[in-house]
Amino acid sequence: MASIGLGLAALGRPGYINLGHDEDLAPGRAVEDLRVRTHELLEQAWQAGVRYFDAARSYGLAEEFLGEWLTPERRTHLTIGSKWGYTYVGDWRPDADTHEVKSHDLATFERQWPETLQALGGPPDIYLVHSLTTDSPALDDKRLLDRLRELTDSGVRVGLSTSGPRQAETLRKAVDLGTPFSAVQATWNVLEPSAGPALAEAHDAGWFVVVKEAVANGRLTSRAGETPFNEFAHQRGITPDALAIGAAMAQPWADIVLSGATTASQLASNLAYRVDGPLTEFTQQPEEYWTERSALPWI
Repeated sequence: MASIGLGLAALGRPGYINLGHDEDLAPGRAVEDLRVRTHELLEQAWQAGVRYFDAARSYGLAEEFLGEWLTPERRTHLTIGSKWGYTYVGDWRPDADTHEVKSHDLATFERQWPETLQALGGPPDIYLVHSLTTDSPALDDKRLLDRLRELTDSGVRVGLSTSGPRQAETLRKAVDLGTPFSAVQATWNVLEPSAGPALAEAHDAGWFVVVKEAVANGRLTSRAGETPFNEFAHQRGITPDALAIGAAMAQPWADIVLSGATTASQLASNLAYRVDGPLTEFTQQPEEYWTERSALPWI
């Protein structure tokens, strides 16, 4: 079975698309408040046995917060993943018109890789092209791929994260390409499991597979209200988020399932996951799922 990890997408910046995110943070959402909160959740996760942490250049100060919390002793026991290809431009404002800008070119990699090294105090174990989609030029950019192969040769595992209704197509193209890629972080949850077969193929090919958005940005939590999924969970005496996390943890191709918690109680609930059937009755069409996700506000 997979292990659980902690992702810092909703902790390293003041705005995110999780349901109720604005209710989880201190008023004003000052940098110091989020720094303290992130360190507290990292410590809680560490004490609970979590050994995988995930950040990205576009997660505001997530890499910096993580790097501050790390110690040499902790680092030897942890696997750290991060991502490049998006730049945070939100100016620490949850109401910013634009929060992040995508650019999957060599110049962006060459700028962001040293930034990651400085923030984390050293290289991550896994470094992903952030939210690669079928329209990205990265998989056909020979100069970029050669540079990523150099990173692989240095001991960093290179991969990609995926997003959108065509995740499987993007992933299969990368698997067919082979080096430098051997890791993927993809959205999979009981509402949107369409990438599952491609993730299984990648895992069989030796790839490291990380699941993100297992609770669908809050749509598989109590924050979503009286949904059929939530009623199903309550009838079985489990919180919806724990049931959703458990469904992802049960996938035989998954190595890590990320919690995206922003509070201690959310993390504790996520860690109390339980596997309870395939839950296929809740599946949406990919286009429907991603249309709804794209409509979620940054708060």
